[in-house]
Amino acid sequence: MQHRTRGGDTLAQRLCSSGHGHEVDITVTNLNFLGKNSDILSTAGYDCIIQHLNNGRKNCKEFEDFLKERASIEEKYGKDLLNLSRKKPCGQSEINTLKRALEVFKQQVDSVAQCHIQLAQTLREEARKMEEFREKQKLQRKKTELLMDAAHKQKSLQFKKTMDAKKIYEQKCRDKDEAEQAVHRSANLVNPKQQEKLFVKLATLKTAVEDSDKTYMMHISALDKIREGWQSEHIKACEMFEAQECERINFFRNALWLHMNQLSQQCVTSDVMYEEVRKSLEVCSIEKDIAFFVNHRKTGQTPPAPIMYENFYCPQKNTASQGKAPGPNLARRGPLPVPKSLPDDPDYSLVDDYSLIYQ
Repeated sequence: MQHRTRGGDTLAQRLCSSGHGHEVDITVTNLNFLGKNSDILSTAGYDCIIQHLNNGRKNCKEFEDFLKERASIEEKYGKDLLNLSRKKPCGQSEINTLKRALEVFKQQVDSVAQCHIQLAQTLREEARKMEEFREKQKLQRKKTELLMDAAHKQKSLQFKKTMDAKKIYEQKCRDKDEAEQAVHRSANLVNPKQQEKLFVKLATLKTAVEDSDKTYMMHISALDKIREGWQSEHIKACEMFEAQECERINFFRNALWLHMNQLSQQCVTSDVMYEEVRKSLEVCSIEKDIAFFVNHRKTGQTPPAPIMYENFYCPQKNTASQGKAPGPNLARRGPLPVPKSLPDDPDYSLVDDYSLIYQ
């Protein structure tokens, strides 16, 4: 079985290509997350990107935890299978070809268990790589995030100063306008001192308006420079974040791809081992196993004798004893005949007179 692999094109060429094979611009976030409703203080776009990156990091952590838990499951299964193979009897009294097949079976189950334990170690190594990748991206983001936080803080501070200067400027303008109206109303006054005071006040307010206007314009100019600097940093940050996200998606996708290859390889390896068991079963012969048993365990070819009838009152008529082969029954024969002493029989002597046999 061959594992499937992805192409080796560059990040810009492959990672952000569309599903139909047309390449797209990888820098698509830099001008799409500048803010919301043209609010200069809005960080909605930046916050949205950061939230997406945090979610991506969380997803990597979840896959890392998944690999660790899967490794624990594989290790437990491998150890349980190993104990089963080594400690649990399985056809231990079988003989000949089936016995050899069972031995191969136990060996291959042991090997499959070892493969699952090895797979657990491999999965833990992949989880470690995912953790290292997450930490590396976290450190890469930290510098950019600090620069952006400082830019946001500086922009917010300058905006506040500008708005304060604007309020002062507007108030000075209103004061000057009121002073001008007061001068016009006092044009018919006979008291020249009061008119002089009004003119002095108006001149002072005009000077204050000019000063506040300059200060306000100065703050506006400073705010615009800060805004341009923030926008430049924002674009750089978006490009950096997008490249990092492309790298993360690529790494995550490849890690998942590799995980599938590892599981497929485990299945292939197990099937190869099980095939060895099947091969041993193919040469298992029923006839040979039965013949082997007969040849090594046979007890004899003579059948037991039939059980004969015995009459209790006429034992001499029994031709065979119970449970024994037929033959002469000496133990149950009748008494020997008593020799007769006949005077005309020369073959016997007289028992009473102790005569010897004579010719």
